[in-house]
Amino acid sequence: MKRFANKVAFVTGASRGIGKAIAERFASEGAKVALISNHNDDLNETVGEFQGLGYEVLPILADVSDANQVEEAVNHTVAEWGRIDILANNAGIAWEEDFLEIKDDNWRKMLDVNLNGMFYTAQRVSRQMVKQGEGAIINMASTNGLVGEVKFAHYNASKGGIVLLTKTMALELGRHNIRVNSVCPGYIQTPMSEAIDDEAFVQEYISTKISIGRVGKPEDVAGVFAFLASEDAAFITGTEIVVDGGQLAQ
Repeated sequence: MKRFANKVAFVTGASRGIGKAIAERFASEGAKVALISNHNDDLNETVGEFQGLGYEVLPILADVSDANQVEEAVNHTVAEWGRIDILANNAGIAWEEDFLEIKDDNWRKMLDVNLNGMFYTAQRVSRQMVKQGEGAIINMASTNGLVGEVKFAHYNASKGGIVLLTKTMALELGRHNIRVNSVCPGYIQTPMSEAIDDEAFVQEYISTKISIGRVGKPEDVAGVFAFLASEDAAFITGTEIVVDGGQLAQ
């Protein structure tokens, strides 16, 4: 039997990049997957691809920085499938900006999506999981939530907040049989990273910072999400798993 047969996974930022890989991993292992995205064209393309593979998916267009849209997405999923067993809380944004030049609107936008959106989604899904008496939540943090990086003050702040949000959730939700962990990827090549970094930067980054000798792939992160959602991780909660090819080991 597939690990996630008869399970419902709720994946945010599911239409591209790491989120799409996470959604595909859960679907390929038997889960029904609610695909949450605010990119309509990407979402439609992903749905067509997944349905062609025989996956059972529910597309929901929603912006996680809007609490009302999050609540509607959760309610829609529960109305369709009756429950939510797994939350892959992945949606996020990033861009470079010198600390002294960060505009207030840009600061707010980064925190609204990356941290507020993480909170809205986790809280609304947790309320459903409490009713069920079980669940697994995996929040997307980053190595940038553990160490600083220049030109990413707003992003670093949002990801650092996620790490401690995760630990606090784990302390409060454990009595409801809900496990909460975070994943901290390092350099993962996605459409978002490709828009920021040129090839010369990527090669230098690999040679100076990543001992395993390559950048990460979305599938490298998806496998960790699947592990943390599975029974193999039944006694793991309140911690973060670093997926960085050895970057933080130096």
